Amino acid sequence: QVQLVESGGGSVQPGGSLRLSCAVSGFSLDNSGLGWFRQAPGKEREGVSCIPSEGRTYYVDSVKGRFTISRDNAKNTIYLQMNDLEPEDAAVYYCAVARNLIGYGCSGYLMDYWGKGTPVIVSS
Repeated sequence: QVQLVESGGGSVQPGGSLRLSCAVSGFSLDNSGLGWFRQAPGKEREGVSCIPSEGRTYYVDSVKGRFTISRDNAKNTIYLQMNDLEPEDAAVYYCAVARNLIGYGCSGYLMDYWGKGTPVIVSS
């Protein structure tokens, strides 16, 4: 059974940082695609950053230069380092994996398994 469990969310002031983690079990990250998505109240789900099975890492324009996605295949864990957080970054953040993710982008429809999400609150 595949499970993805996010952690690291919380409340932070604008300009602060958080590091999200996603522990994956029952699914190897080797050669897989993976990503982070977010959904704010009343808004559609948005692809924040994705690493394809082959190709370039994608970041949505609003987080470029502030967020960094990474993976540790040995620990089967995905990370999202978020710096200089803005109120607009507040959302529930979800990690997801795909057996084979091709191309440049971050579409949720291409992902096979999802975590349940961790909330990020950015407020002074």
